[in-house]
Parts: sequence; structure tokens; C-alpha cells
Amino acid sequence: MTSKNGPKLFTGRHMAAILITFFGVVIVVNLVMARFALSTFGGTVVDNSYVASQHYNEWLQRAGAQDRLGWDMSLRVGDDRRALLSVRKDGKQLDGLTVVATLAHPLGGAEPRAVRFVPGADGVLRSVEALPSGRWRMDLSIRRAADEARYRVDVQ
Repeated sequence: MTSKNGPKLFTGRHMAAILITFFGVVIVVNLVMARFALSTFGGTVVDNSYVASQHYNEWLQRAGAQDRLGWDMSLRVGDDRRALLSVRKDGKQLDGLTVVATLAHPLGGAEPRAVRFVPGADGVLRSVEALPSGRWRMDLSIRRAADEARYRVDVQ
């Protein structure tokens, strides 16, 4: 009685199946990763980095002037989804403020929209419109006479 239990041969078909499977997995992973990358890309921070670099010192001077103002800004979302903005200096609420605010989705998923503020109780400024749910970025420009401060706040 003879048995053919000896080692099986590794043929070209085996190698072809291994190569096709390997490269198939690599291609599928690359396609999935490219899809995720393209669907979450929010765009560029600046359109031309060279031009932006030419304004760097100016931006540093503005940031220094803003720090010297000594303003303490806080922004929170109330239970009714309205933004509540408080600006203090030396612990006292500042009045006579003009606020220009823009609400934008951090990934560019929605068009930016203007947010208007009106004075509320205790000098706190309150947004006229309720903020949509989700994660947003609010750019604020706050003026008082000739003084100006700019802030960027993440809002949820």
C-alpha cells in the first residue's frame, strides 16, 4: 500500500493567488484612506503661504497690542443655544462694545454665517439667533472706541 501524503508542491497558481490577494488588499486600503482624506479636507489655511509670511510681523504687533489691552473674553453657549459673550477688564464688565462675529463649520461643511449680538443682562452680550448644534468655529472682532481684539473660539 502506497500513500501520497508527501509534501504538496508550491505552484505558480499559489504564488499568483498570494500576489493578487496582497496587492488587492493594498489597493483597497489606499482607496479607503483616500476617500477619508478627501471627505474631511476643509481646504487650505492660507491661499499663498509666501504672501502670508510677509504679514507675519504685522500679525505679531497686533497680537501684542491685543495682549496689552488686558481684556478677558469668555464665550459660552446657553441652554437655549444662544451664544453668551462676556468681555472684562480688571474684573469689570466692559460696555460700549461693537462685535462682528462669523460662525463657520471647521471643515467647511457649511457656508459661514454672520452672528449678531445684543446687550443682555449684566452687560453680557447675547446672540440674536440660536446657534446650530454641532461643532463650530466663531471668529470675533470686538471693538471699543479705537481698541480692537480678535478671537477665534471653538463652539459646541
